[in-house]
Amino acid sequence: MGRTKLSTIFSVNNHPVLPHSNPISENLVENPSAQKNRFSPYSLFGLLRNLFFAKKDDGGSRTEEEERVYNWLYNLAQSEKDLVFEYVRSTERGLSFKEAERRLRENGPNVPIEYFFPKWWHLIWNALFHPFNIILIVLSVLSFIASDNPNGSIMLTLVFISVSLRFYQEYSSSKAAMRLSEHVRCPIKVQRCAGRVVQTELVVQVDHRDIVPGDIVIFEPGDLFPGDIRLLSSKHLVVSQSSLTGESWATDKTADIREDRSTPLLELKNICFMGTSVVSGNGTGLVVSTGSKTYMSTMFSTIGKKKPPDEFEMSLRWIFYLLVAIILVVVTIIVVTDYSTSLDLSRSILFGISVASALTPQMLPLIINACLAKGALAMAKDRCIVKSLTAIRHMGSMDILCIDKTGTLTMNRAIMVNHVDCQGLSQEKVLRFAFLNSYFKTDQKYPLDDAILAYVFTEGYRFHPSKWTKIDEIPFDFIRRRVSVILETHADAKDSLSGRFMVTKGALEEVMRVCSYIESFDKNEISIFSSDHHQRIFNLAEELSNEGLRVIAVAIKNLEMQQRRETGKGSMENDENFEKGMVFLGLITFFDPPKDSAEQALWRLAEKGVKAKVLTGDSLALAMRVCREVGIRTTHVITGPELEQMDQENFHETVKRATVLARLTPTQKLRVVQSLQTNGDHVVGFLGDGINDSLALDAANVSISVDSGVAIAKDMADIILLEKDLNVLVAGVEHGRLTYGNTMKYIKMSIIANLGSVLSLLIAILFLKYEPLTSRQLLTQNFLYSVGQIAIPWDKVGEESVKQPQRWSERDLPMFILWNGPICTFCDVATLLFICFYYKATSDLDIKFFHSAWFIEGLLMQTLIFHLIRTEKIPFIQDIASWPVLCSTLLISAIGITLPFSPIGKVMEFTVLPLTYFGFLVVLFLVYFTIGQLVKRLYILVYKRWL
Repeated sequence: MGRTKLSTIFSVNNHPVLPHSNPISENLVENPSAQKNRFSPYSLFGLLRNLFFAKKDDGGSRTEEEERVYNWLYNLAQSEKDLVFEYVRSTERGLSFKEAERRLRENGPNVPIEYFFPKWWHLIWNALFHPFNIILIVLSVLSFIASDNPNGSIMLTLVFISVSLRFYQEYSSSKAAMRLSEHVRCPIKVQRCAGRVVQTELVVQVDHRDIVPGDIVIFEPGDLFPGDIRLLSSKHLVVSQSSLTGESWATDKTADIREDRSTPLLELKNICFMGTSVVSGNGTGLVVSTGSKTYMSTMFSTIGKKKPPDEFEMSLRWIFYLLVAIILVVVTIIVVTDYSTSLDLSRSILFGISVASALTPQMLPLIINACLAKGALAMAKDRCIVKSLTAIRHMGSMDILCIDKTGTLTMNRAIMVNHVDCQGLSQEKVLRFAFLNSYFKTDQKYPLDDAILAYVFTEGYRFHPSKWTKIDEIPFDFIRRRVSVILETHADAKDSLSGRFMVTKGALEEVMRVCSYIESFDKNEISIFSSDHHQRIFNLAEELSNEGLRVIAVAIKNLEMQQRRETGKGSMENDENFEKGMVFLGLITFFDPPKDSAEQALWRLAEKGVKAKVLTGDSLALAMRVCREVGIRTTHVITGPELEQMDQENFHETVKRATVLARLTPTQKLRVVQSLQTNGDHVVGFLGDGINDSLALDAANVSISVDSGVAIAKDMADIILLEKDLNVLVAGVEHGRLTYGNTMKYIKMSIIANLGSVLSLLIAILFLKYEPLTSRQLLTQNFLYSVGQIAIPWDKVGEESVKQPQRWSERDLPMFILWNGPICTFCDVATLLFICFYYKATSDLDIKFFHSAWFIEGLLMQTLIFHLIRTEKIPFIQDIASWPVLCSTLLISAIGITLPFSPIGKVMEFTVLPLTYFGFLVVLFLVYFTIGQLVKRLYILVYKRWL
């Protein structure tokens, strides 16, 4: 690869004049075959494409954009510094102000996501563009034309509710993506060059939005990296990458290294990423990527985008398309037939509108939203906030729950486990000096100090801190990664220990670095700290880490009285040689214990068919120990770096089998969720609370966060837990399945009842040559029937529907209709024949009689059919509906029966019916329930399920 000559970089007046394109970087990262999407999401073609061909990434491989960023960063990490300057078209002096302005105009502001917030009318259009809404709008307009104002108003109200809820959800989801920019807002120190003849290097403060590729940034503790950075120089640099990895531990970075391709991306030592921060140390770096080309932005580029419809929504659309087709065919036939006999076109059209209205399940939005709202209220009592009502339905279908380890399975606090020497044996002296260090340190108390103090006090140790006097302290910092205190005591009769001591504890490597001696407790002597001791301690620490324990080391130094060093606190901190020649004592081990409720909750979820997978950024050993203690199998485990090396087929197979996935990056968490959804055909829930969880939260079917989570995680979540307790999710799963069960009751019952009713109307009008019901009577029947369905969300659901995840089957509804639909039509035809031949109501003089009889039978049929559909068992005998449903059934039935006998019945042109007809209805419904129960048992025998 050739180098660009210096003469091409600088012009005569010494201003950097750089080319607008860079062939080197383009060859490194560009894919010539890449093509952009040609259709706008708001165009007609885009809408149709989204409606019929929505597809979700299967998660098996990186996207083209991610692959480009990976290649770019790896090549920079492997290159020498001078070649890196050529890649980004910069110089060791930095960019000129003029060149930086040009690049800012060319690249745009340095924001993590190139996200264009959609206008409110676009969101409303998307919410309105739904077949069910279109049907209701058309029918409401026709109802107003037909002077049926109440029916038209009801349908418009239902449309308004549906559109409002969807608009609110999409608006909230889109707005959440903008929150990412909050994590990089700060002034940045940048080195720029100025001057026409003699260039001068200047350090200026620039807003992060104005940073461009090629800038040289200067950073120190507390600074955020404004883009992806290739380090140029570093001194004791420690960086926090918790925003990307979720791990609380900081990582060392250095400029004096060349990485290779085998190193995981987030573990590259000479690359710092946008959104991460400096914990300690300082240095300089070259900005190599900004804005939408950073690693962070490619990770979060999918956030806020519209998700494809799930199975339930797609199946509802299929139902509505079916209804449209039936309405067009059946209503046309009815209008033509009615006109051929009445020769009154306006009357026939009005009757056709009434039939179309009766065919449409008008209460569907209200029933669904009422079911979901009822579930949301029930979950609120369990300290759970539901932001997206549809998530409750998804919880009923969820069969895999992906959870993080820290704070979810564990208590998120350290518990001290043991205090051992280099042989791995418990030694009280190790604990004593660890306790004294934690007791007397004052600079800052950490959770590990609290764990040591709690262990000593609860286990009954008496180390008498009152006999010790603190002389000085060297506080903890992220460069030394240890803390030292100087204490003094005098011997007494019970304790021979006396003198002045420096007690140090901290990271194992850093404590061992200042030790020259080691105490051998078995020999009761202090010996030279040899390489054998060094290796033995490292092996012991590795064994303890593999058991899921965190380790810190303890060392002491006896400061002889004649060599006492009276110093102030500040002078000791500046003396780098003061901590040396120490005696290594041993190790203190800690563990984040699992919650008492975790094992029980996971067992309850497993009983309900929900499998748990642990997705964490922590180490594999720690994750495995926690999982074993809460009952999660650890026979199939994998790490993020291992997943990265797999091809697509092995990736999917491994994700399917694995129960513990550790050291995952945010992108890998996303791919795991997508793989389970598309390749495994699972409904996936994800519980996370960090920025690193946002990708997976956005992709999951059910996204769950906690009230203590970061803002972006809570914005992405559908459900927010006010406390991290998995038992709340168990209750949520139960509520979701109750919601699904009652929703399916209404859908299947209404489709069968409506189709059966309309088919019966068609048969009756062909047989009678006149309308079996007038438009007013038909709309009244439909109104009473719809009002009676309001109680459905409060019905109870059988145990068989709560035990396993409930999924919509595309083949289920058509077969369900074919099996059960003809029974309703059979009963209506039987009623038709009975009225015509028993009462001889075939002349024009008996039309009122027929209308009254047909009205009552149709209303009772549509009302009572719910009790047959709602349960697998024998209705009213083995299973009785809830009292709200029973009251609704009795009330609507009573109104329907008494209506012909009331003054309102006269207005509606009804007449009084004989008691023999009601006797016939009793026999008819007994036959209906008998045949319906036999068909139900055969259906369950064939398809192994009912609802």
